[in-house]
Amino acid sequence: MGDNKNFIIAMVLSMIVLFGWDYMFVEPQRREAEIARQLEAQQAAATPAAVSGQVGATFAPGSGVTMTRAQALEGGPRVAIDTPSVDGSLTLTGGRIDNLLLKRYRETIEPNSPEVTLLTPEGAANAYYAAFGWLGGAGIATPGPQTPWSLASGSTLAPGAPITLAWENGSGLSFERRYEVDEQYLFTVTDRVTNSGETPTDLAFYGMTARHGVPPGLQNFFILHEGAIAGVDGVIRPQKYKDLDKLEADPKAPGARGEHFEAATDAWAGFTDKYWMTALATPPGESADVAFRRSGTDSAPVYSAYLQRPTVTLAPGATQEAKMMVFAGAKQAEVIKAYQDRLGIKNFYDSIDWGWFFFLTKPFFALLNGIYKVVGNFGLAILVLTVLVKMVVFPLAYKSYASMAKMKKLQPQMEALRARHKDDPRAMQQGMMEMYRREKVNPASGCLPIIVQIPIFFALYKVIFVTIEMRHAPFIGWIRDLSAPDPTSLFNLFGLIPWTPPTFLQIGIWPLIMGVTMWMQQQLNPAPPDPIQKKIFNWMPVLFTFMLGAFPAGLVIYWTWNNILTIIQQSLIMKRFGAKIELWDNVKALFRRTPKDSTPGAGR
Repeated sequence: MGDNKNFIIAMVLSMIVLFGWDYMFVEPQRREAEIARQLEAQQAAATPAAVSGQVGATFAPGSGVTMTRAQALEGGPRVAIDTPSVDGSLTLTGGRIDNLLLKRYRETIEPNSPEVTLLTPEGAANAYYAAFGWLGGAGIATPGPQTPWSLASGSTLAPGAPITLAWENGSGLSFERRYEVDEQYLFTVTDRVTNSGETPTDLAFYGMTARHGVPPGLQNFFILHEGAIAGVDGVIRPQKYKDLDKLEADPKAPGARGEHFEAATDAWAGFTDKYWMTALATPPGESADVAFRRSGTDSAPVYSAYLQRPTVTLAPGATQEAKMMVFAGAKQAEVIKAYQDRLGIKNFYDSIDWGWFFFLTKPFFALLNGIYKVVGNFGLAILVLTVLVKMVVFPLAYKSYASMAKMKKLQPQMEALRARHKDDPRAMQQGMMEMYRREKVNPASGCLPIIVQIPIFFALYKVIFVTIEMRHAPFIGWIRDLSAPDPTSLFNLFGLIPWTPPTFLQIGIWPLIMGVTMWMQQQLNPAPPDPIQKKIFNWMPVLFTFMLGAFPAGLVIYWTWNNILTIIQQSLIMKRFGAKIELWDNVKALFRRTPKDSTPGAGR
């Protein structure tokens, strides 16, 4: 009875973990997919809205959606942006970078799917942009959101082909803004101001990323940070959108809420999504005030991340220059790391959410990415990584499987001991412990591989979930995206029946193979003596098959291949210790007909 009680408690705790994992990890992915489908349908059904007022008018932050994206792009003069990685344009009204698409990434796995849209001009739905300007004293006109810049040099912003904008305030201040872009995702904005007047002027250069409303498809996943993010004096400062909504009133911005980090060195700040990010950064060693702000209304919030350079006094005849870098693109690990190392942007690599097990996640990704460069397929790289992991944890596995082999050989003695002391649980436990000591068997050693596998499994899940390199990465056959669940389903005969099963019945081929290999692995272990325990263990592979049906295919492939390697490894170790391998006997028993009862009257 005591054994059953402990076993039931263990099973209840296991169910809590399993269904908790489903609620916290899998369900947000289901919501993400549903939101994406709804958004696609809305975009397909969208019709141009009426535009009131003058064409090209500048919209104040927090204003509602008044036009389609195409209409917003036609609202004023623009300069094209064209690089191997991005295309789009920047507006001469305000000098904002507000139209950016990612050439190398598509919305879906279909090759003709639209490019991923990163930045969108104000006035359209989900406006998102990078803006720059100068703050001056009272009565001093400085560049801002409505400044009509003119194109002074250049035509299309491209690598090696910068452009320069110009504007004069009519009171002795002349402004120039130079934009440069590399072949990846880095823009460099350099502002130069000259005071041709007769009085000194106080000025402060600033940059900001602004986002109108919460982005569609937000997962609200507790293991994934989406929202504002900054690097302040080498420390990462994340803020989710719901946290920005709760900020206190900002004394420096009436009507807004805010959080400030003053005089930060090597600062960067912006907004991060699961795979994309827009962030501004100061040159190494230079200081800036960092701020997160939330303005607008509850129904139309505007979120901003600011970098403001120190105020300088510009004497008559003097010129002042200020520089800011802008990352706008995909969070490719090697690209982000290269910017961190080459440009001195501290902790920029941590803009990728490596999670609690970062000490495993980072090397796992580096190793996985390195293997990928050799084999050319992330699915194959996962198989190779699994082998390497099994080699590293082999000493623990060897101890565990050796102990299990010894316990399997001791099963007849254990059954005899239980029968002898069936009415005295205390004597039975004492006898068991004496037998374990005499035979040098540690029953707890079987837990060692499981304990080691938990952080490994979680770290690999994190790598597959957050790194853009795994997004839309194919394996072989029907697996075209390792970061998404297996698209097949047993319940429509893998596509033969024209019916789309609900998510909980999306049990694909790989989850089924995983369930079979898990059952086969169970058959190598000593069978639980209690019939109730045995039945529950027999149902565990079925439970895991349904649970992992909604997990990324890459993780299911890892688990399946790990099971296969474990079966081989455990079989060899058990054979070495002389324990009988009953796997094939148990498999054949499934197909063996049970003899009919010959007792008279049977079957009546």
